[in-house]
Amino acid sequence: MDGQARKRSEQIADELIRMIQDRGFQAGDRLPTEKELCGLLGAGRNTVREALKLLESRNVVTIRQGAGTYLSEKQGVADDPFGFSLVSDRTKLTKDLLQVRVIIEPPICGLAAQCATEEDIAELEAILEEMESVMRKKKDYSELDVRFHKKIAECTHNIVMENLIPTIGNGVAIFAKEVAKTEYRQTMISHRNIYEHIKNHRPFEAEAEMRFHLLYNNNRYLNQII
Repeated sequence: MDGQARKRSEQIADELIRMIQDRGFQAGDRLPTEKELCGLLGAGRNTVREALKLLESRNVVTIRQGAGTYLSEKQGVADDPFGFSLVSDRTKLTKDLLQVRVIIEPPICGLAAQCATEEDIAELEAILEEMESVMRKKKDYSELDVRFHKKIAECTHNIVMENLIPTIGNGVAIFAKEVAKTEYRQTMISHRNIYEHIKNHRPFEAEAEMRFHLLYNNNRYLNQII
């Protein structure tokens, strides 16, 4: 693609974002077809197609072959926004992520307890129960752990807070990979307590329980690397 064509595609991508904002599209919504977008934006099909590819690379839209284009659940947030995958010192990265999580996640949990809807609580409970089932079998529950912490952030209904989800998710996943011994019992207790506080809209207790949970994990990891 030459420079002029690329610039035109970028302009159309910007116009697409404005259209998405103006029309109030939400994550998961289907966008108009390529043909419809050509008419709406006054651009050729190739230009619209390249603009959509550009937005897909930015996690703004998801293109499903044969099914259309949808507004991405990732809301434009990069999969690895802070370049964690390129950090070679995994021990320092794990320690630093735990520190950051202790700073940001307890208040997030407190806000979740204030703002969670009945639907949020039902979804959080479903994740928790699935995770508890896996933990009782002493199997790998790390993916469900990531989902649990991500859902707590979503319960805040704060769009800025929700965009911290990749950091939270990466923090949970990296800790799970780097910690030597998987903890089942205390993790199950802490997650159940966190859920109960959110369910019963107890923000101070939810925040305190999340802080305890993270500090417990922090101490586990520090004891491992000493």
